[in-house]
Amino acid sequence: MVGEIMSSGTHKNWKPKTLPADPEATHQLQEWLTEEGYSLFGVGHDFRGADLSGGDFSNSWFTQAVLAGVRLAGAIFYRADLQSADLTGADLTGADLVRANLDGAVLRSARLDGADMINASLQGVDASGASFRGTQIMGASLFGVDMRGADLTNAVLFQNTFKVTVDDATVVRGLTGTVFGPITVFSGESSRELAGAELEAWIGERGGQVEVTAPGSLQQ
Repeated sequence: MVGEIMSSGTHKNWKPKTLPADPEATHQLQEWLTEEGYSLFGVGHDFRGADLSGGDFSNSWFTQAVLAGVRLAGAIFYRADLQSADLTGADLTGADLVRANLDGAVLRSARLDGADMINASLQGVDASGASFRGTQIMGASLFGVDMRGADLTNAVLFQNTFKVTVDDATVVRGLTGTVFGPITVFSGESSRELAGAELEAWIGERGGQVEVTAPGSLQQ
């Protein structure tokens, strides 16, 4: 462990179980822990090797940060900026990602089981092989998201822009809710776009039950 984390009652006395391997990221994290009401400025920092489970990073900045393989279970990223962050293989189980900006982020093989993604923004995201088991994805914008090989078992959708790419390995068993399509389905080298009743049927054949609607057709 690099240095000693000071505790002055800030951030509800939370501290990471393991600090990042990178000294600069560690310094930034330690400084944040001692400042009252200070949003963590982690832009471009490398947090690999850290266990930041349970931390409250509301309104913090992780733009272009490297969080690959980092444990973030139960962490709070309310309104946090994770744009273009590398979250490959990160553990975000049960994380609060309400209104988080994940545009351009890499979520390959990340675990987001049980995460809360209400009103989150995911545009141009690579979420191939990611796990969204039981994830709450409501009012979110998923535009150009690669979900090939992703696991959406028992995930809940509600009024999401859902223009995603899936394939035969994408799991939608138990997927429920409402979405605005269309989605692109890859099968081998070929692909096709599905919307409306065709999309509902494709999900239904695989154990899910989703209603595909037109934007503005659902009452708030």
